[in-house]
Amino acid sequence: MTSITTTCRDISELLPAAQTACRLLFQECFKAGIKNIFITETYRSQERQKYLYAQGRTRQGQIVTWTLDSNHKSRLAWDIAVGPPQSLYDVTTLNKVGAIAQKLGITWGGVWSAKIDRPHFEVKSTWIMPKGYKIEGQIIIPTNSKYQVQITVEGNTTKPIAKDDDKMQFTIKETKAAVRDFLHQAVDKKLIDKSWLEKFDAGTMTNGDYEGLKIIIAQR
Repeated sequence: MTSITTTCRDISELLPAAQTACRLLFQECFKAGIKNIFITETYRSQERQKYLYAQGRTRQGQIVTWTLDSNHKSRLAWDIAVGPPQSLYDVTTLNKVGAIAQKLGITWGGVWSAKIDRPHFEVKSTWIMPKGYKIEGQIIIPTNSKYQVQITVEGNTTKPIAKDDDKMQFTIKETKAAVRDFLHQAVDKKLIDKSWLEKFDAGTMTNGDYEGLKIIIAQR
């Protein structure tokens, strides 16, 4: 059981509708040039919600939440933050993300009248992708400020795709065989989808893809 002091940043802990909505939001932000955003929390147990609610009230610290009934516990909400060079909760960036979210039918805490919560996004379990949108490629969503959103769209030069100089390069310490074995083990353990191994074998995986996958694997 996860400790109440531990933050969950794994979008696979969200319900399917929320997972898709989150991926779509990050994709559309990437396409709009917003790449330095990252997930700070997804699922939150009721016990953790109570723990956070106590902060600044019955426990020392600054108030971080205003409710005991959050959609985080329903696996339908996620929080984000902004990476360098902006500040962690840069209002301009969060407003841009919020505007995109609203176009996608995603609820944004930045428009709440009672308690504004710009980093917060959520959907209902019945949310469906708006007409005209689709998940266009492999999306890697960062969970810390050291990395940026990555998306690879194959077969469409009008979308962000890998350039030739981004193709996988191998060193003496990390040979092609070693990398493939690493990915194969991750697939066997169900840490990543088999499509990534197929992408590697096809020679279309980039260094960015691989670095992003290592982050994901390390966190699972």
